[in-house]
Amino acid sequence: MAKEIKEKPKKESKSKQEVSNVKEEKIIPRLRTLYKENVINSLLQRFGYKTVMQVPRIEKVTVNVGIGKAMQVDAKIIEIVTKELEQIVGQKTVITKAKKSISNFKLREGLPVGVRVTLRGDRMYEFVDRFISVAVPRIRDFRGFSDKSFDGRGNYTLGIKEQVIFPEIDTDKVTKLFGMDITFVTTAPNDAEAYELLKGIGMPFVKRDNVATK
Repeated sequence: MAKEIKEKPKKESKSKQEVSNVKEEKIIPRLRTLYKENVINSLLQRFGYKTVMQVPRIEKVTVNVGIGKAMQVDAKIIEIVTKELEQIVGQKTVITKAKKSISNFKLREGLPVGVRVTLRGDRMYEFVDRFISVAVPRIRDFRGFSDKSFDGRGNYTLGIKEQVIFPEIDTDKVTKLFGMDITFVTTAPNDAEAYELLKGIGMPFVKRDNVATK
């Protein structure tokens, strides 16, 4: 009996070790791999950085949906937007509320005015990859994003009119269409380097020649 009691802990510890090894296996997002293997070298050659640490990268991505007057028409809109945005990004969202009352807009302090979420790390890379590879091609009459929406500090914001371009949304179950603003916050010191960074990961900008002729 003593031998049997001693052998059991060994088998249990072994099974725990096997479980821990399975948990340690991690799939690296495709876009992160692309950035490390291709984009970094390309930016090093183009801008002549002295070290790899100087190469700009995407720090975070923020997604913001403004509800505005929709709350006055349908009080359930906040629940719909929250649920569908969480389906799109795969992360818990935050409801933004009015900081002060504005009578002209029939806005009361504390009233929900939007939903936002901030993505970082692997989840950020996975979202950006799905956005560029799957969602953008589903935009009607798409001809490229404008390269004029940088803020002067290396950050870029674009607007999406309808959430149904994302494959996570079942169009048959959509009861309300809403748009969103997506901001790419980078470590680039200026817009030119941020542009090359986003272009390198596949962001489909309008061709420079086309922009110049407008």
